[in-house]
Amino acid sequence: MCIRDRIIIVVKPGNAGLAIGKHGARIKMLRNMMKQDVEIVEGADNAIDFIKNSFAPARIKEVRITERLNNKKVAIVTVENQDRGVAIGRDGKTVDRTRLLAKRYFQIDNVVIP
Repeated sequence: MCIRDRIIIVVKPGNAGLAIGKHGARIKMLRNMMKQDVEIVEGADNAIDFIKNSFAPARIKEVRITERLNNKKVAIVTVENQDRGVAIGRDGKTVDRTRLLAKRYFQIDNVVIP
């Protein structure tokens, strides 16, 4: 998936290390070839694990998925206090990526970090 200035690759569960490569060699090679930032997210079979993987390396305490009155699904993610900045990312990049992927793969309309 290509988003503005970056490429997001979702890999099969357990294959993130293989996709990144030894000492990040594969990511570095892709970045040089594409001239864009490349991000790897490990996929999952369920929405909760997928959202946790998308926020890695931030430590996630809990992910709750609720359905609002307007039939919109919202994932509420509780993060360790010291990892809050990592989970949000610079200029909200990480949480935006998670929202986009959660919508695409699990029809979750919003991801919120209270």
